[in-house]
Amino acid sequence: MAIIVTSIFFIIVGLTLGGGGLWLVTLGGSVFYLFAGLMFLITAGLLLMRKAVALWVYAVLVVAALAWAIWEVGFDWWQLGPRGGMIILLGLWLLTPWIRRPLGLRSPTGITYAANPWPLAVPVILAILVALYSMTTDPHDLAGELPKDTVAANPAFGGSVPDGEWHQYGRTPFGQRYSPLDQITAENVSTLKEAWRYQTGDVKRPDDVGETTYQVTPLKVKDTLYLCTPHNWAIALDAKTGKEKWKYDANSGMNPDRQHQTCRGVTYYADPAVAAGQPCAERVYLPTSDARLIALDAADGKVCTSFADQGVLHLETGMRYNPAGYYYSTSPPVAVAGKIIVGGAVNDNYSTEEQSGVIRAFDINTGALVWNWDSGNPDLTTPITEGQTYTTNSPNSWSVFSVDEALGMVYIPLGNQVPDQIGINRSDNVEKFSSSIVALDIATGQLRWVRQTVHHDLWDMDVPAQPALIDLTKQDGTVVPALVGPTKQGDIYVLDRRSGEPIIPVKEIPAPGGAVSGDHTSPTQPISDLTFSPEPLQEKDMWGVSLFDQMACRIDFHRYHYEGRYTPPSLKGTIVYPGNFGTFNWGSVAVDPERQIMFGMPTYLAFTSRLVPAADIPPRGQDEKGSEQGLNRNDGAPYGVFMGPFLGLLQIPCQAPPWGYVAGVDLRTGKIAYMHKNGTVHDMTPLPLPFKVGVPGIGGPMLTKGGVAFLGAAVDNYLRAYDVTSGRELWQGRLPAGGQATPMTYMTDDNKQYVVMVAGGHGSVGTTPGDYVIAYTLP
Repeated sequence: MAIIVTSIFFIIVGLTLGGGGLWLVTLGGSVFYLFAGLMFLITAGLLLMRKAVALWVYAVLVVAALAWAIWEVGFDWWQLGPRGGMIILLGLWLLTPWIRRPLGLRSPTGITYAANPWPLAVPVILAILVALYSMTTDPHDLAGELPKDTVAANPAFGGSVPDGEWHQYGRTPFGQRYSPLDQITAENVSTLKEAWRYQTGDVKRPDDVGETTYQVTPLKVKDTLYLCTPHNWAIALDAKTGKEKWKYDANSGMNPDRQHQTCRGVTYYADPAVAAGQPCAERVYLPTSDARLIALDAADGKVCTSFADQGVLHLETGMRYNPAGYYYSTSPPVAVAGKIIVGGAVNDNYSTEEQSGVIRAFDINTGALVWNWDSGNPDLTTPITEGQTYTTNSPNSWSVFSVDEALGMVYIPLGNQVPDQIGINRSDNVEKFSSSIVALDIATGQLRWVRQTVHHDLWDMDVPAQPALIDLTKQDGTVVPALVGPTKQGDIYVLDRRSGEPIIPVKEIPAPGGAVSGDHTSPTQPISDLTFSPEPLQEKDMWGVSLFDQMACRIDFHRYHYEGRYTPPSLKGTIVYPGNFGTFNWGSVAVDPERQIMFGMPTYLAFTSRLVPAADIPPRGQDEKGSEQGLNRNDGAPYGVFMGPFLGLLQIPCQAPPWGYVAGVDLRTGKIAYMHKNGTVHDMTPLPLPFKVGVPGIGGPMLTKGGVAFLGAAVDNYLRAYDVTSGRELWQGRLPAGGQATPMTYMTDDNKQYVVMVAGGHGSVGTTPGDYVIAYTLP
């Protein structure tokens, strides 16, 4: 009976692999799956005939599979397992007595001798030994160390933030995400314990949009933490105890047309013209998802009615088109030189009649418009008058700005124009400013310089991250005011922030052509010499948990259009790699201005995009999304786009892991010192498996003078501490929800250093939602 059942199973496997393998061969792919299918069928036939040679035939398959797997991927366990796991398990089954006995010989005396196991046992044992050896190696690990010596004796942190405080999103106007605190060190961080936990009460609702996320980094000023929530509550907490001081609900309502429902932070400002202790002497500015900016008294959360319209600035003013839910600010504006400078997020790929991506500076006390920089009209920055409007659908900035007040510049990461994947009829100004870093004059808004990171962007490669500013000591001893700008495509631009000229060289490389009719591609694209851009995908990089879904991913790989980085979108469907989440995203990187090093979390997750002619787009409301997954309509454009991660049959990535790393860079040399896999599949699978494969993440790191980097971000629910020098994990704390925010640290007046992490989950990556603010300290 076992022989019959086994034979039937082998026939099913053989037909599946043989049929799929034949399809793959016709697409120009590997012949192994067709070969394996035939070997399964032959083995099944010999088993039904009770022939012992079936074990020899299967042994040939085991040897061939082992040789093929090692030839393709070397001794990478996570790649070898799917290629050989099922084959080895079935080989072990064939070695059992109830399979071998019917294949053996019967003596004249009636005794049955089971078939000789060794022809099959030897290659199976060899394959198991190879698997065990591969588990001890990590071909994706780059070991190394960053320099420990202090380079800058008097480093520039930016602004005048006390060492124990955290006044802006990146701690200071320089956006370094670096704290000069050193109570928590690489030696004692393993003893870190939870000090307090606060729940905001703002939880994900049934009618929330998919992109409801909790990404806030709290501020710490004096003895208080200030933060916001996804539905635009502002909250003040006692920094020692986590006790709530006040809460303000902006009542921004619900709107299914919003693409994002989040708040990355609030802005703090102390008015030097108002005596301490007076109403609104210190303020917190709250951006909302219904396009308002609200000024609150930092002392009690009451609205500061002297600002703008009874305390509320209406950001939709000056927009020619104003569909509700299409425009809002998800990131905290910057306060500098008596101004508050604001950008705005527009809904990607909704409509060509989006609001403008104008950057505006308002008087921080009155809310009066001081200047506006509209990339569609970049030379005229004087405030528009009533009845005038800004350029419709111009590149916008949804991320965080950095400021160098001494140089008089604000540095702004810019995105693309809607539609992101179609470049037909873009204006000269769009071609110049999209997907770039621009420096504007703080006083006037005039353009000081622009550095574009993608030409004619067809891939949604916005510059997503706040640039980090650092005074960089070059190898010859000269000090250059530098800007470190991470990009979605994995390049790290290290620029002279006075001029935008590269400190680490940037060159142009050839790029694929073949855009859809009416569009074009840039013949070359820029790439920095400091880059985390991955190698182009190959068929052998396709992955799955078994031969079957791996084969399906290989078939899909050949069915899509793909010629490497910057393969243009197509009607057939295109693989976009790095994908839309980016190698780096809004979490940016952290830099240490003393050691002049960088710590980051490069992520690798391929996406696909397929253009859909406007005439073929179904009526509104059917199979459509307003995010990185599903149908994006692009109303008014000749094409919509169907997009999402490149996933297999089991909804896991088609590309092989690792999908996420931690990495360290010596900024003085521009060299990557180490890259280590980051995160486990603990929360990606039905079982809480601890396998450290290196998982995707979205969020950002924080560095301390104690030599520790803190990072959540990964799709397993942990906050982790790393040795900055080596990148090795030192500690992890289990979070009750997804940690897709950037941690921060501060000191209280009783000389205790705290690390705070917000855990609330991320809609796009599917982590556990929550409303937690958690503080850790040493025992």
